[in-house]
Amino acid sequence: MHGVSESLAHLCSIVPIISVQESPTMAPTPMPSALTFELLGKCSITKARAATLHLPHGPVPLPIFMPVATQASLKGLTPDQLEDQGCRLCLNNTYHLLQLISDTSFQMVSLLKLAKVTEEGVRFLSPHDGSEMLLTPEHSISLQNSIGSDILMQLDDVIATTSPDLARMREAMDRSVRWLDRCIAAHKYPERQNLFCIIQGGLDLDLRRQCTAEMVARDTPGIAIGGLSGGEAKDEYCKVVDTCTGLLPEKKPRYVMGVGYPEDLVVSVALGADMFDCVWPTRTARFGNAITDRGVLNLRNAVYSEEFVPIEDGCQCTCCRSKDDGGLGITRAYIYHVTAKETAGAHLLTMHNVYYQLNLMKRVRQAILDDQYPAFLRGFFARLYNGDKSKYPDWAVGALKGVGVDLLSD
Repeated sequence: MHGVSESLAHLCSIVPIISVQESPTMAPTPMPSALTFELLGKCSITKARAATLHLPHGPVPLPIFMPVATQASLKGLTPDQLEDQGCRLCLNNTYHLLQLISDTSFQMVSLLKLAKVTEEGVRFLSPHDGSEMLLTPEHSISLQNSIGSDILMQLDDVIATTSPDLARMREAMDRSVRWLDRCIAAHKYPERQNLFCIIQGGLDLDLRRQCTAEMVARDTPGIAIGGLSGGEAKDEYCKVVDTCTGLLPEKKPRYVMGVGYPEDLVVSVALGADMFDCVWPTRTARFGNAITDRGVLNLRNAVYSEEFVPIEDGCQCTCCRSKDDGGLGITRAYIYHVTAKETAGAHLLTMHNVYYQLNLMKRVRQAILDDQYPAFLRGFFARLYNGDKSKYPDWAVGALKGVGVDLLSD
């Protein structure tokens, strides 16, 4: 198992300031790649792809969902338990991991006291002593080089997609391109670590097209679509993903940052994306919620107190799998009993939810390889909404229709 070091600035809204430079710099010489992208199959109707991403620590099947292990650990799971659920790639956070490699330990909560962004980098306050700290693109890459992750993310300037300030959005986009150039120059180990760029531009499709062209010109091993999942309407989100993937090289991995609801995943795959991450599956587990094909079940509800069945019938996670098959044989009733009183409930639900997301992507991948993805999509939404097409979300219906799948047809 190997981690992705996450961009610091991607996680917050940046305070608007004046840009030092108004246009991106010239693209540097293309960098070496420490990955191989093996395209294995494409859906004949949608833009969905199935591939294998060969990284220095081993192969990773795509599409993939990456659990977020912020401090090199998922809350409630040991590394072995995470691996038991089928995890091949997880996301870590550079600054949470800094405490492992430096005496200067501070956490991402400091971003709440973020001061401002300048061309130099991101200035924020230490949560320990209130001193001002500066994160530059160079320092971000240095930390990620030290951690040794297979995938590094550039430092980017990102603001909320709901911001009405187009000038600030353009400034952030241009700065992200310039910062990528600095990240590339600072990257010490391109032969064994892969630097991914991050496309910005908010919900403005023209800005996204411009940024995509600039990022593609840098020829990084992988490409991320950032700045989403910030409260924007789902149909706007889909337009951005669809626009960007349509402009990206076929044989490079495409990572949409911060996406994790099951319906978001299956639609985004149809729009041509390969990689996703989100804290939602683990966070919702801590509130007693289980992810299933029939929707999210709140197992703190007394209706489950006498349901002596697995969380989801047929689920092969460690929690649901029978003892005869090497699992724990946990029932809904047991989860109801412990989830409001003991941390064990959250741990068990985390196992289930992480497995569900990973297995969903496994099912998606197989459907693509079998060239049956449209049928998979119809079945997925039929189960999720109990066959009631009137409940299908308009954004999903519209996005999938745009790539050739009519969920509402008979």
